[in-house]
Amino acid sequence: MSSASKYKLEYIWLDGYLPEPNLRSKTKIVDTAPASVADCALWGFDGSSTQQAEGHSSDCILKPVALYPDSGRKNGFLVMCEVLLPDGKPHPTNFRATVGDDADLWIGLEQEYFFYKDGRPLGFPTTGYPAPQGPYYTGVGYKNVGCIAREIAEAHIDLTLDAGINIEGINAEVAKGQWEFQIFAKGSKKIGDDMWVARYLMMRLCEKYGVDVEWHCKPIRGDWNGSGMHCNFSTKFMREVGGKEYFEKLMGAFDKYKDEHIAAYGPDNHLRLTGLHETQSIDKFNYGVANRGASIRIPHSFVNSGYKGYLEDRRPNSQADPYKIVARVLKTIQSVG
Repeated sequence: MSSASKYKLEYIWLDGYLPEPNLRSKTKIVDTAPASVADCALWGFDGSSTQQAEGHSSDCILKPVALYPDSGRKNGFLVMCEVLLPDGKPHPTNFRATVGDDADLWIGLEQEYFFYKDGRPLGFPTTGYPAPQGPYYTGVGYKNVGCIAREIAEAHIDLTLDAGINIEGINAEVAKGQWEFQIFAKGSKKIGDDMWVARYLMMRLCEKYGVDVEWHCKPIRGDWNGSGMHCNFSTKFMREVGGKEYFEKLMGAFDKYKDEHIAAYGPDNHLRLTGLHETQSIDKFNYGVANRGASIRIPHSFVNSGYKGYLEDRRPNSQADPYKIVARVLKTIQSVG
């Protein structure tokens, strides 16, 4: 039988490592191309090797939840999965299962990250540091962005679009070797699925360049920007009704639950949320129009439209689990009623 009649399904899941999970994947070869995620069978893996089970009872279940074309492989598909216990219940590490269902929640996530090679950011000299920040953000030219970084970022656009994921843009970021891509999705669970698969595609792509992706929010100490994952969100009510009174109630809830939000927004955020480098201090909550030093940035368009539209929570960091971010944002919104 020829290889053309076989199909490669890359099952992707999140492991049990702390403080945030790592991506894992393995390939299943099948005879028929799946038309939808319903055509993808349950599968299993050794949870004792992923911090998700003991060796004496190591079986965990992979439940497919989203299906994507994979243009990086011949006859390829990407299968995002939840991890289940042998009895079919969500595994304790399955944070997707904690996300409430809301098809009307629109989320845009701005994923910042560093390209790393040989233990340092791409473009950093062997010893010391490059020139200070300034020319790197949206920079052009080899001395500002190099060539490999842009080549990888461009290739990632195509892979992500081919997968049917709504990537809305990319740019070089403030620090040397730092970049960003933005993903938008409608639906509280879909944005997490799409972002994790977009991360997977970036990491797999970087393998062929001998480059790593550093998701940590502050890999370089000192006067260098950290990496965030700003969360732009809106509900149907915010888009269609809104109003200043509702907005103030919503901000009151975000203030009330600020500690719970920080707990969901990624590890080591105290290194990034210092009040410097376009951040508010981690122990404070505030909001302001067009204020990139605020916890919540209010777009001019939001106010000009009668307090309708979307808001940007600037506190989530680059390493945060998007499922945890969305679960917390949605819970706070629902507390307002």
